[in-house]
Amino acid sequence: MHHQGEPPDPAARRLGDVVPPPTPYARTYRIREITVVELRGEIDLGSAEQVDIHLEAAALRRGPLLVVLDLGRLEFIDCFGLSLLVRTRRRIIERGGRIRMVCAHPPTRRLLSLTGLDGVFHPVRTLDQALEE
Repeated sequence: MHHQGEPPDPAARRLGDVVPPPTPYARTYRIREITVVELRGEIDLGSAEQVDIHLEAAALRRGPLLVVLDLGRLEFIDCFGLSLLVRTRRRIIERGGRIRMVCAHPPTRRLLSLTGLDGVFHPVRTLDQALEE
């Protein structure tokens, strides 16, 4: 069994079986059976690879699939970053899972509204709210 902070079990072959190591732009952790992907800093083409590994691992996780995207520490996201979030949502939904989003940052909420993605992700303001729904 893999515990946060320990190296992943070498027998775990699927990306969804392990929690990727933190990067400057993303970290993944679990609360109960919920996978939380916390995004931080600036998410754009330059940081995409370091973010995508966390999003992909969350979307491929075995068992009941509930993922929370926590944008609480996000400073900036461009259209490429938004496309990563949309693709992750699609993967999770296709596997019968559910996704929630936390976002209280006014510029990011405005971008979600302008792109119509607030109606897709229905962001809440706190992690506690996302975990309770």
